[in-house]
Amino acid sequence: MKAYKNMSRDELLTLKESLEKEFKVEEAKGLSMNMARGKPGASQLVLSMPMLDCINSKSDMNTLLGNDTRNYGDLDGIGECRQLMADMMEVKKENVIVCGNSSLNIMYDTVSRSMTQGVNGSTPWCKLDKVKFLCPVPGYDRHFKITEFFGIEMINIPMNEDGPDMDLVEEYVNNDAAVKGIWCVPKYSNPTGISYSDEVVKRFANLKPKAEDFRIFWDNAYCIHHIYDDVQDEILNILDECEKAGNPDMVYIFASTSKVTFPGSGVSAIATSKENMKYIMKQMTVQTIGHDKINQLRHVRFFKDIDGLKVHMKKHGELLRPKFEAVLDILDSELAGLEIGSWIKPRGGYFISFDAMPGCAKSIVEKCKKLGVVLTGAGATYPYGNDPEDSNIRIAPSFPTPEEMVEATKIFVLCVKLAAVEKLLGQ
Repeated sequence: MKAYKNMSRDELLTLKESLEKEFKVEEAKGLSMNMARGKPGASQLVLSMPMLDCINSKSDMNTLLGNDTRNYGDLDGIGECRQLMADMMEVKKENVIVCGNSSLNIMYDTVSRSMTQGVNGSTPWCKLDKVKFLCPVPGYDRHFKITEFFGIEMINIPMNEDGPDMDLVEEYVNNDAAVKGIWCVPKYSNPTGISYSDEVVKRFANLKPKAEDFRIFWDNAYCIHHIYDDVQDEILNILDECEKAGNPDMVYIFASTSKVTFPGSGVSAIATSKENMKYIMKQMTVQTIGHDKINQLRHVRFFKDIDGLKVHMKKHGELLRPKFEAVLDILDSELAGLEIGSWIKPRGGYFISFDAMPGCAKSIVEKCKKLGVVLTGAGATYPYGNDPEDSNIRIAPSFPTPEEMVEATKIFVLCVKLAAVEKLLGQ
């Protein structure tokens, strides 16, 4: 294929006319497909339906220690669920607190607590002149919404092939006391699918923060979300590495079963040092009597242990794989060599990150919408919704069927081509 940038103006005009005709044909179909968020598809949700039969009115509702899950108690979660989540997060049970259905809720609470109560006795962030957070980009829009909500200044950190630009991270963290945290999705990152290298994890653990209350917000949302059986990413345990480096309190790890069982009725957890846990529990005793222990028990009885969880996730991978491959195959066959976009083939997670020609992302997303394909808004993967290059687009293949993904990706490719031609003709 001939790269668009090497085409003459006449060639581009001819191509534009052809693409516009194709656009009108697709527009007349009146399609309606939503790929705006990484929602599990219906076939994935079916996998967890037997869990609803694990507990009924005749069930023994006691934990292994004999605690009644129907009643008060076990503020940090029932022991067997703490163990299951610890095994999923690859940490020790004694470092885990199990919470409600949403890890995003824990992250919000953690930032909120830091704002109003400080971090382990430090000055509350709300009383400081300036609070800053580092944000690897492209990244997770809901992370950025939390820090924006609290008025925290966000600083873009470019993502490399092995994780965030650690030279920049070290420069900010080690020299600016106003830098209080960094958002991270270390495994199968949202949206790039990149996993952090051993070197990157070790450099995180060995940071020398100017601020004693600096924390790494390690959102390991996709720790067990592999797409392939034979090629799976593994990352170092950040909690262990921080302990080795003499920074045991520097990290909070978050995870949940939102995309494992039911997004609306999973269980979430935070893993961190004993010192951090003490301050978290101090707030929790005021905030709640306890989270849904019956749901925790239900999850444990369904999975039994980490091996059961892995078998379940293998089934998820088998359902997701054809959807991801449908997208990637079409991108490869239709766009390779045109030099109007680039993408990464992830080995896990929920997204495919696409970088269009600079200045084209908003146009592509708008064109797709006109053809009935709703994507995550352009710019959403950057703080304040501002992608300085107007280039990155997050594709979420999980919710539609494989057949719908083929149709949606063909429409996406059409819009990428048309936006690129318009951009080149306008230069």
